[in-house]
Amino acid sequence: KFKILEMASGASVIFFLDHKGKTIIRRDYRGDAGHGLTEKFQKKVLDIEEVNLTPVFTDGGHTFVWVKHNNIFLVAVCRGNPNVMMVLSFLMKLVEVLSEYFGNLEDESIRDNFVVTYELLDEMIDNGYPQITEQKMLQQYIKTESYKLAEKNHQKSTKNELKITSNLTSKISHRPEGIRYPKNEVFCDVVEKLDLLASPNGTVLSSEINGALKMNCMLTGMPNLKLGLNDKALFEMTGRTTRGKLVDMEDIKFHQSVDLQKFERERVITFVPPDGKFELMTYRLNSTVKPLVWVEVTLDNYTQSKVEYVIKAKTQFKSRSFANNVEIAIPVPPDANAPFFKTNIGVVKYVPDQESMVWLIKSFPGQREYLMKARFGLPTVADPNRDKFKKSPINIKFEIPYFTVSGVQVRYLKIEEKSGYKALPWVRYITQNGHYSIRMFNQNNSLKSWDLYVFE
Repeated sequence: KFKILEMASGASVIFFLDHKGKTIIRRDYRGDAGHGLTEKFQKKVLDIEEVNLTPVFTDGGHTFVWVKHNNIFLVAVCRGNPNVMMVLSFLMKLVEVLSEYFGNLEDESIRDNFVVTYELLDEMIDNGYPQITEQKMLQQYIKTESYKLAEKNHQKSTKNELKITSNLTSKISHRPEGIRYPKNEVFCDVVEKLDLLASPNGTVLSSEINGALKMNCMLTGMPNLKLGLNDKALFEMTGRTTRGKLVDMEDIKFHQSVDLQKFERERVITFVPPDGKFELMTYRLNSTVKPLVWVEVTLDNYTQSKVEYVIKAKTQFKSRSFANNVEIAIPVPPDANAPFFKTNIGVVKYVPDQESMVWLIKSFPGQREYLMKARFGLPTVADPNRDKFKKSPINIKFEIPYFTVSGVQVRYLKIEEKSGYKALPWVRYITQNGHYSIRMFNQNNSLKSWDLYVFE
C-alpha cells in the first residue's frame, strides 16, 4: 500500500487590515475559508499583550500568518496543512513590492490605490501559491497609471502582453529581452553595518557585521556576470594560499538570479542580473571588532546648579580614511538648561526633546583626536528623574567610504555577453553605523568620570 502525501496548501484568503482590525482589502483565492476570520484575528492579536504575540497561530481549523508594516496588518488565512514559511516569505515580499509601487505603504496608500493592489494580488499569487514576485517583471505591465492608458493604445498593450508572456515562460524570468544601453556599466556597492555592545571600560561584549552587495546594472542584452570575493571557504576548498585577508561569511542569502549549484561547487557568484538596481547578496559576520571611534567622557562639577562635560573623540582607523557625517549623541539631565559649547571642530547642538546634545563632525580623518567642552545649568528644584541619563547610551552615527570593517573585497567582476561588448565594472566600499548600545553605568554609580568606547 502506498500512502498519498497531501501537498502543503497555500493561502486561501489574504486580508489588509488597519490598526483597528477593520478590513481594507480582502482577496479570496479558494472560497473555502468561511466567515468571521477578522474577528478571530482581532481576538488573537489586537486584544492581547504584545509580548505574547506570534506571527503564526491556528484557530478552528484555520492557520493565520501575518506581518505588520506601519499601521496595517497583512494577514494570510490557510486551510489544511499550509507551508507556513512560504506564506510568510510571500507576505514580506508583498510588502516590499507594494512599498516600491506606493513609496510608503500604509492604510491610506492602499485605499488610494486599491485597483493596483488587486491587480498585483492577482498576478503575484494563483490559487494561493506565489507566482511572480520579481518587481522588475511586475512593473513592466502593472504600473500605477497603466490601467488609465490601457484603452488608449490597445495594439501596443497586446504587443506588451506577448512580450511579458515570453519573459515569464523563459528560463530567465527576472530579466526581459531587448534591453539596450549606449554605455554598458555595472556598479557594485559593498555596504557593511556594524552592531556593537560595549561595557563602560571599553570591553566589546558583542559585535556583528551585516553586509550587503548592492548592484546597479546598466547592461545590454543578456550578460552573464561572475563575481569573486576573498572568501575563506574558496581558498580552503582549492588549497590555494594568499597573503591577503580572507573572510569567513555566515548566513549568506542570494538574489534569485544567482546559480546556487555553481556557488556550492566553485564558490563563484554567477548570475544573469536584473535590469537596474537590486540586492545581489547579504551576509553576516560574528567577529570582535576593535574600536574605530573612541570617545572618552568626563563629568566635571556635577552639582545641584550645573554640570560640565569634557568629551574627547578619537578615530582609530587608517589616516587615509575619513568618517563622514559623524553624529555623537551624549545624554544630558532632562531638566538641563542654558547650554554652552566649545569645540575645535564641528558644531554642537542641544536637543531637549531627546535629552541629549549632539556633536556633528562633517569629516573626521583617521588617527585624529578632537575635544569638546559643554556646560549646562540645572534648576534649583531638581527633576525627580534627573539622574536617569546615567543609564542612557551614547549613540554614534557615521559613514566611512572606501572602507570595510570586515575586510571583504571584490577580487574580480567579469562581464560576458554573446555580442562581445566591453563593459565597465565599478566597485565601491562603505562602512556605516548599525545599532549601538554603549553602557555608561558604573558599578559604584559614580558619575564623576567614565570611559566609553564607540565602534562603527
